[in-house]
Amino acid sequence: VQLVESGGGLVQPGGSLRLSCAASGFTFSSFPMTWFRQAPGKEREWVAVITSKSVTNYADSVKGRFTISRDNDKNMVFLQMNSLKPEDTAVYFCRAWRVGVEYWGQGTQVTVSS
Repeated sequence: VQLVESGGGLVQPGGSLRLSCAASGFTFSSFPMTWFRQAPGKEREWVAVITSKSVTNYADSVKGRFTISRDNDKNMVFLQMNSLKPEDTAVYFCRAWRVGVEYWGQGTQVTVSS
């Protein structure tokens, strides 16, 4: 089982980034997929989730700015991040979870700074 995030980097406030998470080794299409983030000195927090039927939900802090999507043919989940703010700076992780099963990626760094 593997989850590999990519697409992070340094971006100016107001900019955009698109994160990707490539999954392998499990039945991706049947798992809800979630993006989390963890800023320095803070606990990991939930950002967005997409169910196996592509129903989505977002944390209030990113609602209207971030969009989660998935491509079950390519076993990938995405996080489009627009209007980025310095407080979005964090390591972003993707997670696959079902009852009794949980997989995490290694994370990708997003830094929002001028």
